[in-house]
Amino acid sequence: MAARKQGVLVMDYGTPKTLDEVPAYYTHIRHGHPPTQEQLDELVGRYQAIGGRSPLNDITDRQAEGIGRALNGGGEGPVKVYLGHKHASPFIEDAVERMQDDGVEQAVALVLAPHYARMSVGDYFARVRGRLRPDGPEVRYIESWYQEPDFVHFLAERVKDALKGFPAEDRDEVRVVFSAHSLPVKALQGDPYPEQLHHSGDLIAKEAGLRHWLFAWQSAGRTDAEWIGPDIRDVIKELRREGQENILVCPAGFVADHLEVLYDLDIEAQALARDLDVRLARTESPNDDERFTALLADVVRRRFGEPS
Repeated sequence: MAARKQGVLVMDYGTPKTLDEVPAYYTHIRHGHPPTQEQLDELVGRYQAIGGRSPLNDITDRQAEGIGRALNGGGEGPVKVYLGHKHASPFIEDAVERMQDDGVEQAVALVLAPHYARMSVGDYFARVRGRLRPDGPEVRYIESWYQEPDFVHFLAERVKDALKGFPAEDRDEVRVVFSAHSLPVKALQGDPYPEQLHHSGDLIAKEAGLRHWLFAWQSAGRTDAEWIGPDIRDVIKELRREGQENILVCPAGFVADHLEVLYDLDIEAQALARDLDVRLARTESPNDDERFTALLADVVRRRFGEPS
């Protein structure tokens, strides 16, 4: 009996490829409602501050390619990887259509976000289900993978590497702050997302042998709704009031360099740290490191082998 044709659907948030695409991108995020000129100017200014465009799409392309290489033994193979973005082309819905047109019979859906939240990962899965045809593939979903031992070890190594940038006599007292993208408080009622971040940080801290660590949220939307906190900037201020001068941020909720890392942390948080006379560093993002894409491929491989 011939093996079933398999595919992997890799998904992420997406980003505009050029500044000209920012208005359409922002409008898509806002469910078809164009932003005000002030909102648009602010977002464009952030992209300009990091060089005019985000590297996220390029990195995500390489991550997907790396997962495919790992699944197929380093070259072309039977498992095809499809990439879909939530807010940019190629969209998730387009990737699902291509997968179905190719005759994929069994697929694994993987979001490039370690922690599960209904508003993020859950929404990605809903978009997939909404585009599947009655004769479409059997799709197996990976809800979260933050607790994978290889991922915990990978981030722990990133933390230990970043700590080497601090003076040797200060390293034991560095405060390590684990961060992830904030979400509206109302959307998180009964959601495992906050607890998963805390669990993730505890696992990484134990693996890295840390003495001091805490948690923060970042990149909250500019809306009237209450967003989960504490905000990373408030945490930096509080640590400084307590007399801390050395802070390391591990953005454990992100797996690639993009606006929320390159601007919110590397520019905005760094400016605050300089004003407060704080040495602030962050861990290197996983990006397309082969060890990272290989561990994701292992997660996908196991999901293929599990009962649906």
